[in-house]
Amino acid sequence: MNETRPSSMKRITNKKLALAFIDEQVKQIKAQVGDKKVLLALSGGVDSSVVAALLIKAIGKNLICVHVNHGLLRKGEPEQVIQVFKKEMGATLIYRNKTNLFLNELKGVSDPEKKRKIIGKVFIDVFAQEAKKLKDVKFLAQGTIYPDILESKGVKAHHNVGGLPKNLKFELVEPVKFLYKDEVRVVGEALGLPKNMVYRQPFPGPGLGVRCVGAITRDRLNALKEADAIVREEIGKLEKTPWQYFCVIPDLKSTGIKDGKRYMGWAAVIRAINTKDAVTAKSFEIPYKTLYKIRDRIIKEVPGINRVLWDYSDKPISTIEWE
Repeated sequence: MNETRPSSMKRITNKKLALAFIDEQVKQIKAQVGDKKVLLALSGGVDSSVVAALLIKAIGKNLICVHVNHGLLRKGEPEQVIQVFKKEMGATLIYRNKTNLFLNELKGVSDPEKKRKIIGKVFIDVFAQEAKKLKDVKFLAQGTIYPDILESKGVKAHHNVGGLPKNLKFELVEPVKFLYKDEVRVVGEALGLPKNMVYRQPFPGPGLGVRCVGAITRDRLNALKEADAIVREEIGKLEKTPWQYFCVIPDLKSTGIKDGKRYMGWAAVIRAINTKDAVTAKSFEIPYKTLYKIRDRIIKEVPGINRVLWDYSDKPISTIEWE
């Protein structure tokens, strides 16, 4: 199979070109799939969401989306997937809340690489279980994009479902595999997906599992979700926003004072950076007025947090994520 982007293919930079691409892909998907069913792991990320919307347009109910909630998504994300794809677009959506399963498997695990492997393995196991329950599914859709092919020589090794058991044999459907991320976003807008989904910030595969630093506990994870939502809301109000902005909660406690009593609480760390290639990154200068607003809201609204810190380190030497 040719995995090189056609030289005649125009860059998709506007709605007109996106609509032409959509029409062409709908024809190709119908020709490839016919009346057979297609399975898709729908994470709610940009790539899988655009692929889902394309396939819904092409084959409707013959697309079966599986959304596995591992408990490590950002606040409101699982609900948005259900709202957009099941309620608004009428997709066949299987939703599985496996938060307890994932967190039980991760209990006491502090090593970042071990956490990644556990999250990846459990996800594949859950997805494979759901796939085995389905009949007459011949195709597997993936949100492979062109940088994935360039980086992995045609194999998207880091993709969520890239490690499915060999006894599950599917023919791949990859409608955006020759697009760059910016083109995928233009197509997503043309398909009518919400802007906050189309322009979703880069998010690590293990999700908040690598932003809840060290061994994950439910109370600290819940605090992270709430604090992160505040960080994203307040920085998102700025006229010019950075490439990526989020919150981290390290596995440490410090003394605080509340209602005249001393207590131990966590620190929430704000991270905001700009980058062109993710190889190097510069800290984004957050206005102090915004920092104060974030600080006040987190301290007031999020139980268990008594300090708010700002990580303004560049890459190198600091990585974008903490783990």
